[in-house]
Amino acid sequence: MIDLIFPDGSKRQYDDGATGKEVAASIAPSLAKRAALIKLDGELYDVDRPLPHGGKFEILTRDAPEALETIRHDVSHIMAEAVQELFPGTQVTIGPAIEDGFYYDFARAEPFSLDDLATIEKRMKEIVDRDEPIVREEWDRDAAIAHFESIGETYKAEIIAGIPAGEPVSVYRQGAWKDLCRGPHLPSTKAAGKAFKLTKLAGAYWRGDHRNPMLQRIYGTAWASEADLEAYLHRLEEAEKRDHRKIGAAMDLFHMQQEAKGMIFWHPKGWTLYRTIESYMRRRLDADGYVEVKAPQLMDREMWERSGHWQKFGQNMFTCETAEGEVLAVKPMNCPGHVQIFNHGQKSYRDLPLRMAEFGACHRYEPSGALHGIFRVRAFTQDDAHIFCREDQIEAESTKFIRLLESVYRDCGLELHAVKLALRPEQRFGTEEIWDVAEQKLERAAKAAGIAEVELLPNEGAFYGPKLEFHLRDAIGRTWQCGTLQLDYVLPERLDAEYVAEDGSKQRPVMLHRAICGSMERFIGVMIENFAGAFPLWLAPVQVVVATITSDADDYAREAAETLRRRGLRVEIDLRNEKVGYKVREHSLAKVPVIAVVGRREAEEKRVALRRLGSDQQQVVGLDEAAMALALEATPPDLATEADAGAPARGMAGALEAG
Repeated sequence: MIDLIFPDGSKRQYDDGATGKEVAASIAPSLAKRAALIKLDGELYDVDRPLPHGGKFEILTRDAPEALETIRHDVSHIMAEAVQELFPGTQVTIGPAIEDGFYYDFARAEPFSLDDLATIEKRMKEIVDRDEPIVREEWDRDAAIAHFESIGETYKAEIIAGIPAGEPVSVYRQGAWKDLCRGPHLPSTKAAGKAFKLTKLAGAYWRGDHRNPMLQRIYGTAWASEADLEAYLHRLEEAEKRDHRKIGAAMDLFHMQQEAKGMIFWHPKGWTLYRTIESYMRRRLDADGYVEVKAPQLMDREMWERSGHWQKFGQNMFTCETAEGEVLAVKPMNCPGHVQIFNHGQKSYRDLPLRMAEFGACHRYEPSGALHGIFRVRAFTQDDAHIFCREDQIEAESTKFIRLLESVYRDCGLELHAVKLALRPEQRFGTEEIWDVAEQKLERAAKAAGIAEVELLPNEGAFYGPKLEFHLRDAIGRTWQCGTLQLDYVLPERLDAEYVAEDGSKQRPVMLHRAICGSMERFIGVMIENFAGAFPLWLAPVQVVVATITSDADDYAREAAETLRRRGLRVEIDLRNEKVGYKVREHSLAKVPVIAVVGRREAEEKRVALRRLGSDQQQVVGLDEAAMALALEATPPDLATEADAGAPARGMAGALEAG
């Protein structure tokens, strides 16, 4: 007999070998019909699989959040069955569920076309309608290899050959089609539903190795309901509109080219945006007690060996050799340089915490195929800082940082969505005892800062310490990981950092590695997509364009622009001999937030007609009033007082009434 503990705390006994479906039927026949998966001690199983042991037991229906990954995996199998029915001779390789969907890699001599995706989708829906039972079978390993080789599935046979000899393998069968798979799966193809769509084609090397054959990858998305699918496709459409590369080109912010892969050419407007965010961050750091430093771009290989980065990160570092035989590395991160600054001169316990910041330019080798706009580059700047502190200061400093981070994200129009704790990786420095302490202290610090839930990420910490990851949510619901806080006992030890304690003894400081934006470039990319280029006035590279209706107003346009500039606004003038409607459309496409239109009448009355981005309305107001109100509105949030916060709205409302 086995004992099952249900979510309400009740316990029941069942015969050995009972299935999840039988347990559900013992509760209610209707529940047995709706059962999609079962969860036993946190692990998911097929409903028809005999329970291997007792424990905490839960029956999941198809609409349970935990079932979504299984739905996606089922749909990947349905796609593979459809492909092999439609294109005989195609071999299947692997087909996992991934975030928001799934993919499957196929070996086929003839390439798939985008037109094929619609044909495959149609056949997939037919397979769903067939309601083919999905049945788990255990095969002898060698028999499984022989079977898949006999039907020409050499890739599948190679996967099975990697399983230890004598170990049984699980094969899932749906109709006449079958695949090697750990599972779990839903009871039948019908249970997967039809809320899926194939999205794109790509190439992928077998086992991710460029020396292996190139396979064809078909991506898709699958959801529990049609409504969820439609919402996701809408998000994709919105994401396409918000693509930072397209908006960056339309706004003339930056460009990238083959001769400098992964490097950004910032144009004047883009660099204005960059400097605006950097200046804001610098003010926030100054106010929070940081000192700013600048460490060298290149340091000797020996330094990186001592820190451990050479051993763990060397393949991603750019290096050069001098005529004297020195091997220098371009820094991929700032921490070793900051330890050298800390080590210069004796430090006392009274000097701690020492919050040391740097907008450090870093370079890392990323494969060409991994580069993506300004999100993933080879040259980037970190809003990096390292807090050297005593052990008893860890929690207070961590809490202080988290509150700063939340405040910055709010100012930038972003929402903190989730906090995750990346735990010790397999390859790491430091003792198990040190890692135990570091992980516990970071988790406690997050809770002390008011973080209600911290998700644990096994094996994803840095080689020198665990880290808190801060995930943002943007305007269309996507999440981005930007900020981090890492607790490090290892680097101070490896690089001989020490301070004089109150009792006169020499002690090691603890290092907190922290960033809010992370990569400045990536953060700006996130901001571009979050606002779709329509930045709030304080961030807009060009805040106002003064555009003339006729050439009679040219002199007044110059006067108006100068008045606005004296208020600290970033202003351009458009005196071209074009219709004003054309000018408004052009500057709207460039996401200029305010267009001040002036003609003969405005010049005579010393007024401007203000048009806001996205609005067909205009406000005709006095030039001085407009300059004052816009200047208040353009004040960065860290410089605005509570009184100022409502002033722009009141001022512009008055201007509208006056107009």
